[in-house]
Amino acid sequence: MKISLSLVLSVLLALLTWCSPKTDCNKLLGEFESDMNAGNFLKAIQLADSVKKCCASDMHIIQKTDSLVQIAERINLDFSLSEDQFLRRLKEYAGVVSDSNLAVWDKNKWLEWRMINGEKKYFDRAASNLVLLKMFYEDKEKQLLEISEDPEMVSRLVHIQKIVKESGNKTDPVLPVNMKITYTITVHPDVVPEGEKIRCWLPWPKENHPRQQKPELLTTSNNNFIIAPDSAIHRSIYMEEVSHKGIPSVFCVSFLYQSSGQYFDLAKLKILPYNKTSDIYTKYTSEQLPHICFTENIRELADSITTRDDDPVTVVRKIYLWFKENIPWTGALEYSIMPNIPEYVTNNRRGDCGMQTFLFMSMLRYKGVPVRWQSGWKVPPGNKNLHDWCEVYYEGAGWVPVDISYDLLPSENKVFKEFFISGIDSYRLIVNEGVAGQLYPEKQHLRSEPYDFQRGEVEWKGGNLYFDKWDYEMNIEYLK
Repeated sequence: MKISLSLVLSVLLALLTWCSPKTDCNKLLGEFESDMNAGNFLKAIQLADSVKKCCASDMHIIQKTDSLVQIAERINLDFSLSEDQFLRRLKEYAGVVSDSNLAVWDKNKWLEWRMINGEKKYFDRAASNLVLLKMFYEDKEKQLLEISEDPEMVSRLVHIQKIVKESGNKTDPVLPVNMKITYTITVHPDVVPEGEKIRCWLPWPKENHPRQQKPELLTTSNNNFIIAPDSAIHRSIYMEEVSHKGIPSVFCVSFLYQSSGQYFDLAKLKILPYNKTSDIYTKYTSEQLPHICFTENIRELADSITTRDDDPVTVVRKIYLWFKENIPWTGALEYSIMPNIPEYVTNNRRGDCGMQTFLFMSMLRYKGVPVRWQSGWKVPPGNKNLHDWCEVYYEGAGWVPVDISYDLLPSENKVFKEFFISGIDSYRLIVNEGVAGQLYPEKQHLRSEPYDFQRGEVEWKGGNLYFDKWDYEMNIEYLK
């Protein structure tokens, strides 16, 4: 499937039109654009040097060109499987498949591929995603059975029942869990020249939230560090190390914090009309391009699910339940190579937690319901992972957590089944309250993840170090 870079490239070309009036330069830029959009990355990367010479005095243009080259390299990493490699992997997951089956799955947009340098290349997770899509669309009963028997789902149901019971008629955070987190980033040996400084940002817990309290630094691998202010969109702890030949560079932090669950029984709360002149309403019902957007497709979809007479609680519930019937969870491309994530989800009818959240937020904001991004990690015993969710603002109730990608729970009790429409479990690490913010201190090069911040970021003066250049690890201890 073709991922268009034309929007980014058009901006680049507009910037370049005034910097060099030469016909040959404009022709070169046109070739660069054409090759990038066609997936001819080898040729485009070769042209990049000539493009930069066109405007050698303009560092902004040079950085833009370098960024596009990096995007091409990232696409290559995500789409690394040849057709033969993909079919061998698919056989491991689904057994022998026929050409006719492949044709049907391709028509359904269940197979993720694109042409790169003249060769059909498949997404690394295309085979495992196909299995998930087949189950979602062709065997709902089996899917529901697996959900009901999944140990994580069973544990989650028991946990949220305790949250509902403990909450009673209140909305205060409950069932606090104390944890010790040790987070490590290991930069591979010799990816940075010896003696050069490596800059590293690791995740650090937000502390201005009622559900997340008592962060306490225990140890760091480097005594010189900077913790971002709590007002920062992305909370981080920053360190530097000098590269040594043949030796990995290790950045590590250990901290304590407390996380609580929360449940809002919206049926028992008095939800007031929005003050549409308030800063909260204005900010959190606005587009935030490129991934919180009101495209024609998104407007039409939101309007098809809801009516003009629906109150905010009904709008959120209707859209949430629509997701459960129409958007299965699948492994995602790296967000930095996706020009418009909500459009991707609407067109392909799938996405991971963050992709679903971007579409969910776009639909809600378009419908006039304030909503903000929240993300970091889910950290239940045995099931930690990167995770994104959001919070909806109801006048009279405040900010209410909503997790669009957490499933409806296997319960006949509506409160338990739909818990995550207005509740959240105790096992979260909140790192971000918003998207596409500046890191602290500011990063000099294109981020590996330009919108979210969960794994961390690494760079040196020569450029960004992408995810293939380093490893990350989180260890959790659950304290009494």
